[in-house]
Amino acid sequence: MVRIVALLISIAFQVFAAVLAIRLVRVTKYRASWILISIGFLLMALKQVIKLIQLINNDFSFYLRPADDWLGVIISFVFTAGVFLIGEMFYSLSRAERERKRAERRMTRAIIQTEERERRRFAKDLHDGLGPLLSTARMSISALSQLKGDEHSKAVLDNANTVINEAVESIKEISNNLSPHVLTNFGLASAIRNFAQRVGQTKSININFDTKLTDADRFDSNLEVVLYRATCELINNTIKHAEATKIDISLEKIQRTIVIKYDDNGKGFDQETVRPSENGMGLSNISSRLNSVNGVFVINSAPGDGVHAILKVKV
Repeated sequence: MVRIVALLISIAFQVFAAVLAIRLVRVTKYRASWILISIGFLLMALKQVIKLIQLINNDFSFYLRPADDWLGVIISFVFTAGVFLIGEMFYSLSRAERERKRAERRMTRAIIQTEERERRRFAKDLHDGLGPLLSTARMSISALSQLKGDEHSKAVLDNANTVINEAVESIKEISNNLSPHVLTNFGLASAIRNFAQRVGQTKSININFDTKLTDADRFDSNLEVVLYRATCELINNTIKHAEATKIDISLEKIQRTIVIKYDDNGKGFDQETVRPSENGMGLSNISSRLNSVNGVFVINSAPGDGVHAILKVKV
């Protein structure tokens, strides 16, 4: 009786497994591997049913014949073939995941390239459009200021000339921030150094930039843009959020990898509770940019311990 109950439970489980496997055949798009596994479950259930019938009838002649052995061989073969072929299904899933990640990188790269093209176009329009107009207005006002007039008129002209000079400088600065010519003409090291110097002129924070790379060390333009923008974003984050007084940046090339190390002495943040992307820090944007060039972005911080980041990209 105990053997009959055990066989009934075994048959129930195997039939249930066979039904589930058959229902998943369509989900797996009728792959041969899953069809074979489904057949294997059915054959196992069939074998147990035959065993149950013979146990009830007290007739075990079937298990004394080679037929039982061959049924076991068939079941073993079906499961072995199914497991062997199922590897192809997992490989297809892995390949699809790799393709998805590659597509994401291509999309991000295309967005970055489009963004940079628009930045360059807008910077060129500002420089070549408004720049000459303001320069002409400045020359006209300078000419007017040479004419004889009362003190009030001269003061107005001098003030207008000062405002125009400030507007010209502002346009130059905006144009350079949109598309820094230093990055295009002289490379990553010079561009980061130039940005650090311009920020340092405000006297609000001290930036130490250390590198052995020269203007002759040029890399792929997309790579240079990504690393430059990421470094600028980190500096802006420190200025806006960290209340730091010092930033240390190092840029080096180790074999075929560009490495940027970034440290500030600010107040830091709790990585367990703070989501930088939701607090205007844009660290997720930096990560996606680095990912578009197969780079790595690692950041560590804690309250009172500042921010420590590493950016790595293979060239």
